[in-house]
Amino acid sequence: MPEAIPAVPRPDDTAADARSLEQMGRIDPQPVPAPSNSPFLEPDLPPPPAEPGE
Repeated sequence: MPEAIPAVPRPDDTAADARSLEQMGRIDPQPVPAPSNSPFLEPDLPPPPAEPGE
């Protein structure tokens, strides 16, 4: 398998990807989301608000 060519940030300020904007100093470093412990479970959401009259 051939070696991967490293990506180079685009030099113009119309860059649309966050990595290029981050490397140019236009935006702050973006947070990396933590991996899920159980990716196949539904999210634990709070119960919906009760309807008046129930």
